[in-house]
Order: sequence, then structure tokens, then C-alpha cells
Amino acid sequence: MFLGTYTPRLDEKGRLILPAKYRDELSNGLVLTRGQERCIYVFSQRQFEKLHEQISQAPLSSRQARDYARVFLSGASDEMPDKQGRVTIPAALRTYAGLDREVTVIGAGTRVEIWDTPAWNSYLEEQENLFSETDDELLSGI
Repeated sequence: MFLGTYTPRLDEKGRLILPAKYRDELSNGLVLTRGQERCIYVFSQRQFEKLHEQISQAPLSSRQARDYARVFLSGASDEMPDKQGRVTIPAALRTYAGLDREVTVIGAGTRVEIWDTPAWNSYLEEQENLFSETDDELLSGI
């Protein structure tokens, strides 16, 4: 499970040093793709394969499912971290997420998310206000 918040920097080649806690899970390969809210999702190869299987089960007749699969999968990139734990973020994904040198990497359970730091701070500030208002219906069973 991926947890925590980290603030590495992108180097001039668009590489990111993965947080040490994430390296073992991602060492056999990972997939970067467009995330919702203009971040980048990072999945282990194994988790991405499970997710792809779920996506492929959606009916082909569903326009919403087709649209989602197209956007999600067309932005996907298989990557392999180097020996220093660095991974290159493709230029198209850096542009999509508005990434500059300052990035925030968060653990989101089954995936990692990479955010532009100002965008993450803005999102978190907005969501923290709503966090305390979350009611039992949303979190039933917890």
C-alpha cells in the first residue's frame, strides 16, 4: 500500500527520484498515466494489469467507458526505474499535469500520484475543508 507525502524535484531531464518506501513495489516496472484532477497516476505493473482487466470488462457499447479507456490508456507509459530509483516522466504527461521542478508525490493506496506542488497545495486546502464535513453515508462500514 502506498502512503505518505513526499516533495522530490524533477531534474532537467524530467526524471523523478521515487520515494524509498515505494521503490520495492515499483522496481519491476511501473505505468504512468493521466490521472483525474490533472495529476499523474503511477501503478505497479501488476496493479495496472488488474486495472486494465477491469476496464476491458466494461461494455463496448458504453460511450462513457470507451471515452474513459481512450483517455486513460492513450496516456499510459511503461517505465522502469533506474538503479538510483529514478523514473523519467514523459513530456506529454509532464505537460498534462503542469509539472515543473517542484512536485508532490503522494501515496493513494493502490497507486502513487504525482502533482505539481502548487496544484496539490490548492487541491488539499480545498479538500481539507470538505474532509471534516464527510458524513457516515460516504464512509459506511468504517
